[in-house]
Amino acid sequence: MVTLSKIYTRGGDAGETSLGSGDRVKKHNVRVAAYGTTDELNAVIGIARLHTTGDVDAMLARIQNDLFDLGADLCTPDGGNRSDGALRIVEAQVDRLETEIDAMNDDLETLKSFILPGGSAAASYLHLARTVSRRAERLMTELAEVEDINPAALKYINRLSDHLFQLSRKVNDNGATDVLWVPGQHR
Repeated sequence: MVTLSKIYTRGGDAGETSLGSGDRVKKHNVRVAAYGTTDELNAVIGIARLHTTGDVDAMLARIQNDLFDLGADLCTPDGGNRSDGALRIVEAQVDRLETEIDAMNDDLETLKSFILPGGSAAASYLHLARTVSRRAERLMTELAEVEDINPAALKYINRLSDHLFQLSRKVNDNGATDVLWVPGQHR
């Protein structure tokens, strides 16, 4: 468990931050941007949870915890001073997302068009979370071009955006109240 007795340290006042390895990097470093975006995603999911209950809320609570795991994974590069025993995303977390996606898919109406974000407040926030998830994924793949990152972490973030999409449909009455795109409708 993490214990924080003081919130500010003044360590970042010059534009640098410490990674989990102890290494110092610029705050605009792509690694920092990637795990910072997972934190932003977690906050959006927190807003979505204000509009959910039951199984949906339980799924989102697990995902929020996983996102802290993902942030810990991303902030600790392999080979750093403190990378041994670092918290990493594991395949079981990816598998759980896939199992939940498949279960949701069984109850959803077949897609007949692309979906516009909307329908319900929960669905709207889940669509926002999905887009932030995709941005985190883009940053993680950019990072992976220059540094090694955990392959399971990349799988997790890729599945998560699919999960959030399916979940947005689930909360829209299993797709019955989805807002469908009508190509060229207002020409």
